[in-house]
Amino acid sequence: MIDSYGEPDDTAVAVAAVRAGAHVVRAMYGQRLDRIDKGAGDFATAADVAAERAILEVIRAARPDDAVLGEEGGLQGTSSAVRRWLVDPLCGTLNYAVGNMLVAVNVALRDGAAAVADPFSGEVFFTDGETAWVRGDDGDTRLAPTAATRLVDVNLDPPFPNAPGFRAVDMLADAEFVGRFRPRVVSTTLALAWVAAGKRAAYVTDGGDLSGSVHFAAGIALCRAAGCVVTGVDGDPIGATGRGLVVAADADTHGRLMSIIRGGGQAGDGPCSDTGQERHR
Repeated sequence: MIDSYGEPDDTAVAVAAVRAGAHVVRAMYGQRLDRIDKGAGDFATAADVAAERAILEVIRAARPDDAVLGEEGGLQGTSSAVRRWLVDPLCGTLNYAVGNMLVAVNVALRDGAAAVADPFSGEVFFTDGETAWVRGDDGDTRLAPTAATRLVDVNLDPPFPNAPGFRAVDMLADAEFVGRFRPRVVSTTLALAWVAAGKRAAYVTDGGDLSGSVHFAAGIALCRAAGCVVTGVDGDPIGATGRGLVVAADADTHGRLMSIIRGGGQAGDGPCSDTGQERHR
């Protein structure tokens, strides 16, 4: 991941950035942390802030002219910058604050390289925008989505902008869903990396346009590069007019989920094109 001038390419920068954030998250785990209230029961911790600071140091050192949009610090750099990094330093803050290790560190260059780190497994999922890989103790392995597990992660966090047309809880009670899949709720976008890696069959969340979300951008990039089917809950491509997110390991799984979401159409009828909710604590 070195360019022709001997400098780290964008993928290497993304990987280094999430590793820096993950190091902070691991180091501060289990401590009594100050909380920053965001209202409506939402909060950040001192670990969120410290991890974002570590990530920004990596990006600034390697790409000083780029803008960065961080969940905690907002937009830094010039708003007119051609390149913008999206940073979620600790996705799963509520999990982390109660001693649950299901969290992710997300960094994505808008329409480019992206990386997602699992601070506690040590895995780093990354993409250059064309192919997707996971880096572990045994080196790099190409991501290969599969629906074999039949496990579907569903985000149940509010808000629910598409109700009553779409309610995640209604989908979980649908007979076809119960017969075909098994629900999981991890409350972190680490679940998107798991779909790309074949650990989950699909992921579903309500929301608006999530394509530019600091929470979702890295996971979406991974899934697209791995060959997953990525649409909104309406089956349309995600984007400015998008509605939520359905990411599936394959077209058959996506079609079955769209059938359930739409309320009983024939599985496979939904479009499978590849083409906001901001709260995912």
